[in-house]
Amino acid sequence: MIYISFFAAVTLFLYSIYVYRSEKKEPVKRRLDAFVGKKAEAEEDENDATAKPLHVRLLGPLWKDFRRGFKKKMQGEKQARLEVKLLQAGNPFGMTTFEYRLIQLGLILIIPFLAGGWGALSGFELGGIILSVSFAMLVAIILPPYYLKSKKKARSQSALRELPDVLDLLTVSLEAGLGFDGALSKVVSKKEGVLSTEFHRCLEEIRLGKTRREALRGVRERLTVDEINILISSILQAEKLGIGMVNVLRVQSEEVRDQRKQRAEQEAMKAPVKMLFPLVLFIFPSLFIVLLGPAIIQFVEAFSK
Repeated sequence: MIYISFFAAVTLFLYSIYVYRSEKKEPVKRRLDAFVGKKAEAEEDENDATAKPLHVRLLGPLWKDFRRGFKKKMQGEKQARLEVKLLQAGNPFGMTTFEYRLIQLGLILIIPFLAGGWGALSGFELGGIILSVSFAMLVAIILPPYYLKSKKKARSQSALRELPDVLDLLTVSLEAGLGFDGALSKVVSKKEGVLSTEFHRCLEEIRLGKTRREALRGVRERLTVDEINILISSILQAEKLGIGMVNVLRVQSEEVRDQRKQRAEQEAMKAPVKMLFPLVLFIFPSLFIVLLGPAIIQFVEAFSK
């Protein structure tokens, strides 16, 4: 027993000396690692800068200066309205306002130039070349806003189709005992689409410090759909007045489904009118030729004799 105690004491003494020496060297090691790490990062940045192609190193600063000057020339109100339009269109290709304006300017310069070159190579006269250039200029001016408008419309339609299922899942999550933010997180994790993306952004804004009211208003600004606007207004009003959120969402879900049924009936009523034009233009002439063609031929032959 004495030998075991002596051995344990010697072992603990040696271990304490080792720990003391390692802890004494640890601050010096941390400082050296920090210094060497910063030096290595600086060397890596320098190597990356020298490894870039020559045209990137030459044109990069010029491009930054041009971008900075172009942004300064853009008016604040127009830039804000353009940002809202891009958000409503879902930020296609991750475009910023600067990139959108640059693409718009490039189209205005390139498309008329190509149209004028095509007219000159095709042998058009001066009036024809001017007409083609004017038409190309009009197309270049109309094309970017039309693209944003079409993306906004498609996005709104997708959100409207997803709304009933999202409302049902949100209502079930609230009835199961989750809070509103937890129910939104469940919707984001279980569903995919435009509404799920917008609610995910709403949750991220809440985590970054925005109030729930401000985050939901942002969703309402990005999705210009009447049903979604009514839903968010109802949620904000229920939160303000202390009304049960489950009852509000259940009523909204029923109304949304009724409205979807009415839209389907409305589209069904439009179908006969839309079918009238292809019937008159394509199907009726073919039927007349098949049915009345032989009778007309016999009639003509009878009178020719």
